[in-house]
Amino acid sequence: MSNGNDLPIYKDTTRPAKERAADLVSRMTTQEKVQQMLHDAPAIERLAVASYNWWNECLHGVGRAGVATVFPQAIGLAATWDLGLFADMTRVISDEARAKYNESQRRGDHTIYRGLTFWSPNINIFRDPRWGRGHETYGEDPYLTGRLGVAFVKGLQGDDPKYMKAAACAKHYAVHSGPEKDRHHFDAIVDQKDLWETYLPAFRELVQEAKVEAVMGAYNRVNGEPSCASKTLLSDILRDKWGFDGHVVSDCGAIADIHQHHKVTQCTAESAAISVKNGCDLECGCVYASLTTAIERGLIAEEDLDRSLVRLFTTRMRLGMFDPEEAVPFSSIPWEVNDAPEHRAIALEAAHKSIVLLKNVGNTLPIAKNIKTLGVIGPNATHVRVLLGNYNGTPSKYVTILDGLREKCEANGVKLLYSEGSTLTGLWSGEYYSEAVSVAQISDAVVMVLGITPDIEGEEGDAFNSDAGGDRVKIDLPEVQQRLLEIVHEVGKPVILVNVSGSAMSIPWADEHVPAILQVFYPGQDGGLAVADVIFGDYNPAGRMPVTVVRSIEELPPFEDYSMKGRTYRYFEGSPLYPFGFGLSYTRFAYSDIELTSEEDAGVTVSATVKNTGERTGDEVVEVYLKYLEEAGMPVPIRKLVGFTRVNLAQGEEKRVSFEVKPEQIATVCEDGESRLLPGKYRISVAGSQADTRSIELGAAQGVTAGFELG
Repeated sequence: MSNGNDLPIYKDTTRPAKERAADLVSRMTTQEKVQQMLHDAPAIERLAVASYNWWNECLHGVGRAGVATVFPQAIGLAATWDLGLFADMTRVISDEARAKYNESQRRGDHTIYRGLTFWSPNINIFRDPRWGRGHETYGEDPYLTGRLGVAFVKGLQGDDPKYMKAAACAKHYAVHSGPEKDRHHFDAIVDQKDLWETYLPAFRELVQEAKVEAVMGAYNRVNGEPSCASKTLLSDILRDKWGFDGHVVSDCGAIADIHQHHKVTQCTAESAAISVKNGCDLECGCVYASLTTAIERGLIAEEDLDRSLVRLFTTRMRLGMFDPEEAVPFSSIPWEVNDAPEHRAIALEAAHKSIVLLKNVGNTLPIAKNIKTLGVIGPNATHVRVLLGNYNGTPSKYVTILDGLREKCEANGVKLLYSEGSTLTGLWSGEYYSEAVSVAQISDAVVMVLGITPDIEGEEGDAFNSDAGGDRVKIDLPEVQQRLLEIVHEVGKPVILVNVSGSAMSIPWADEHVPAILQVFYPGQDGGLAVADVIFGDYNPAGRMPVTVVRSIEELPPFEDYSMKGRTYRYFEGSPLYPFGFGLSYTRFAYSDIELTSEEDAGVTVSATVKNTGERTGDEVVEVYLKYLEEAGMPVPIRKLVGFTRVNLAQGEEKRVSFEVKPEQIATVCEDGESRLLPGKYRISVAGSQADTRSIELGAAQGVTAGFELG
């Protein structure tokens, strides 16, 4: 087909992307179609289709593609609770992505990690701290995950009416969060309430609100169906119920799992056919090469391939891959924007905002800038991997925690002493012990940089604790580090624990004995600068925990159990070590004058005043929680997050904050998976944390509460 001027429709930039894609697909042979459904798609020279590799990463900066700005790992970004920061960050990421793509295109480099289809963000729910990949996520709460995920997708894809700046992908769909060692054959059994209340909401928001371009299917089965070939997930819910019109890609190797491990099919042709027919358009792998055989055997029709291919080429059309450079507004972004100074500044801001102050007795922090000697002890003080997390890029410069503290000490005339103190894991060494004690004795205060690394928690194959496939068997400090902490504490100097980890660490001994504790996650390329700024008081921390920290692994349900009973702040009935949403500041905040207003079927508007009553400027994360006060006759959340904002207030300054709580947020997901507005009394709290006893015990400000009733 042409437009009447001998120009094929697919080359006519005035036509809609989907129409152009359909025309292009109609010109392909069957073999060409099959090859285009593999992630490493070859060129079709006769149609002027360039080769393209769909696999690209940008979880917290452009990944695996050379020098790029590296932001804190996703879990640290979640700890910022800052949607405005996400907008700035994703502008940086998409600028650098386009810059790299533009340069690669000019050089004819179409290899992996040089494209514009990014397999980020990971919006799985971090339901259990043992999951090795949890640090790739935005934590345990569906609402927080959804809001941050929407901000990420909108920022990455841009707002141009015709062209996407880059294409985002919501993964891993669905009900996917370990165990890693079982992911290729595991069947996640989940009831309808948990499915619709916990595991699907963030995906729904990214599809319906953010218009995410792609969704990645998970490795596991869900209630018996392989996720990448699930009629329920991919057809009934994703497309029919939610109206998704983008493309679906498999996780890498997941299609082969269908016959090799799930044993749902007998061969590659059957696995390929069932996946495409149920809605998986693109494979990361090579099983789809057998689609030719599947057609010959009558397992699938060529029209099924066409449907998927139109989706795939619509994406490429929307990215401007078939249009002249001068027509695509992002083609002029130069390679030089990579690692620009303003990008580094935003990465440092993100690191600052991600740090959570968990404890600060006696104003141990910030330390006095006129101290004479600061001791730094711990294996993570010099560890580069703890800055970068996983799925990361390569910074042109990185600042370890030791480097950041040394720079700060030099600027303030403070002598710094360092000892590694111990190995990360393994056996105790008297040599380490002697040096660490000496450093502590000579110092006026000691910063202990402990925790774990992405080598201990990670994806299957990435972490060296291979017996657990990357997951964690224990959630406390490694024994050798715990012993080091206790011995240094015995010296009697003020100890500041800097805990570096991508997941919840059970540190009850430290909580009882150590006067100051910071949780810094994996803080990105300038993480050392951010930590030093917080310790010396040049930045006032305000991060909030995106996960619940329990006191012991014994308090957790079995890892393999996907029921939410006993999990996360919404259903955990114990007293956590640190609650979800918790974090302290160097200043104080007070709440007052809560007001609720509502209109018929319009939800509730919540307003309150927050004031900085302390002695220095600081950020406050205002959190809004909803609690149903009646007996529901079924499990309901203890409370659930329904709003948040991060505000900056000078000393003595106050601000009125307002939140719209929609009816669907007030509704309860019932056992059949349907949401209903239950009659009775509800309570809304506005505070800098959960309005629970534990948060107040730990030093969080007392918030304000108000109630309303539904008839």
